[in-house]
Amino acid sequence: MSLGLDKEKETSYIIAIKEIRKKLVFMDFFEENRIAIVADWLIDFWWAELVISHLLEAFPEADIYTSVCFMDHPMLEWRRVYTSWLQKVPFFNRRHKLAGILRPFAFRSFDLSEYDIIISSSSAEAKNAGFRNKIPLTPFIKGESQKPIHICYCHTPIRYYWSHYAEYRNMMEFGFLNPLARFILDHLISWLRKLDYEAAQKVDFFIANSGNTRERIEKYYDRESEVIYPGVEIKNIENLEIHSEWQEDYYISVGRCIPYKKFDLLVDAFNQNGKKLILCTATDTPLFRELKEKSKPNIEWKFRVSNEEKDALMQWAKAFLFPPLEDFGLVPIEAMAMGTPVIAYCEWWALETVVDWKTGTFFTPQTPEALNIAIEKFEAMAFDRENIRNHATSFGKEVFQKKIVDFVNSKI
Repeated sequence: MSLGLDKEKETSYIIAIKEIRKKLVFMDFFEENRIAIVADWLIDFWWAELVISHLLEAFPEADIYTSVCFMDHPMLEWRRVYTSWLQKVPFFNRRHKLAGILRPFAFRSFDLSEYDIIISSSSAEAKNAGFRNKIPLTPFIKGESQKPIHICYCHTPIRYYWSHYAEYRNMMEFGFLNPLARFILDHLISWLRKLDYEAAQKVDFFIANSGNTRERIEKYYDRESEVIYPGVEIKNIENLEIHSEWQEDYYISVGRCIPYKKFDLLVDAFNQNGKKLILCTATDTPLFRELKEKSKPNIEWKFRVSNEEKDALMQWAKAFLFPPLEDFGLVPIEAMAMGTPVIAYCEWWALETVVDWKTGTFFTPQTPEALNIAIEKFEAMAFDRENIRNHATSFGKEVFQKKIVDFVNSKI
């Protein structure tokens, strides 16, 4: 299914591409290659969608393929967007948790044989795209390999199949159907993992978004990968004033209120320490409602704030808190780009992006008590917000795009 373009939008499409090409002069060598960019789904604009938008800027003539699209966003206004048959399946098309069983086959139904390059951005099943166009286990040889060449920018091997299976299984949100859902999933998980592993073997090249993800790609898929960090919109923050002193006495965290994000740890810690905490989320889940009810008056919840309000809140905060074991955290990078220090759980991506005593500090183990000890340590430290911001520029959007383009160019 294509969302299509009328003649007026087709003209806008051509003009927009020409304007982008003026800015991306390093893209000239892609003129002879057709590119498809594949997303797991396009429903809300979160951090995975931000990566998609950056890829679309880097490859302005690319078409978009996805399982379902219900998102109205400027990045799609003049694009050719193709959705799978899942778009037309009632009930499942808007419930991505239930549709996980169907998505591998939805992506495998795409015929991408007319493309030279497939770039999938995947934390779920998008890596299945191009499956039907690949001979099993054919080794890649530059200049001789079958096309399309499939490059997967992997945010994580599928959490609910692999590393976080038990957690997702125990936190289902199907009400009285939870026991039945767990029974079905327990009997299907081996098959689903087999499908996912099989799809990973058809990918020509993996790019990991962090060292953590690279190790898990090797662990679960037996594949090597190169690390390229995702980027943030540094330019959008350039005009913000960097404050030399803390203007507001509060801490902040932003993200989806789902189990592995560890908002429960933040609530428990600040219920204990009595300090002011602002939590911003856009996910109305049972966990969100439970934690909001549990929170003491010093904890303020903000639901579906605008980007402008979110940026202002992060800019004026004492520190940004990031407690999960994450593949890569873009929001803490955004906070640092505003000069705001980060207090993060001391694992993987945080060690790759946060510099202790310079751009923030760490806590471990992953407990409320350890976080409160780190906050006490933090409040005795001094930070130069300009230095924090300068550090964040190495994770800018343009750096990400240049590395992705160079990687793709080296493989064609």
